[in-house]
Amino acid sequence: MAKTALYNTAGKEVGEIELSDEIFACDVNVAAMHLVVRSILANHRQGTQSTKTRTEVRGGGRKIYRQKGTGNARHHSNRAPQFTHGGVVFAPKPRDYVVSVPRKVRRLAIKSALTSKLTAGEIVALESLTLDAHKTKLMVDILKNLGVEKKALIVLDKQDVNVLLAARNIPGVKTAYPNTLNVVDILSYDKFIITKDAVKIVEEVYA
Repeated sequence: MAKTALYNTAGKEVGEIELSDEIFACDVNVAAMHLVVRSILANHRQGTQSTKTRTEVRGGGRKIYRQKGTGNARHHSNRAPQFTHGGVVFAPKPRDYVVSVPRKVRRLAIKSALTSKLTAGEIVALESLTLDAHKTKLMVDILKNLGVEKKALIVLDKQDVNVLLAARNIPGVKTAYPNTLNVVDILSYDKFIITKDAVKIVEEVYA
């Protein structure tokens, strides 16, 4: 089985933790990760954009000048796209951007993302993560002890109000739970910090 070091909140190594090969040491499927990332980003789009074509713009009912004898191009309505206040060519209309992905592909993408994080040495396993108070400074000190310099995703096994409140004001830090993990978050953050109990839940959910 795959293994990684286990740390405490002081940044000291206190042992090792075994990780499921099925989840943390599988064959990385880049195509599955790409499809899921594209799906998540596309599903965030509202699709409410709407502009008017030349048939929907008000006005322009009469021919602007006679067909022949003026030396100008032949026109009918001054609401054609080439005129100011005219309609829009191929005007965007409300549409649904949802990209459907099979559940098996989504699970494969999660496993591939976790495997790639472990391979890159960006997973930090914590023995536990609790705070006595919801102070941002306490969380900043813990992240500094763990060597976090940029963005970090903290995965908790259960809701901890002190941890949530202490982490929410730190730029580039996000908290999540095993059942809310997604490929975009896993790949977007430089460090993937997860508690020992959360690892067990991840292995149960995605096994």
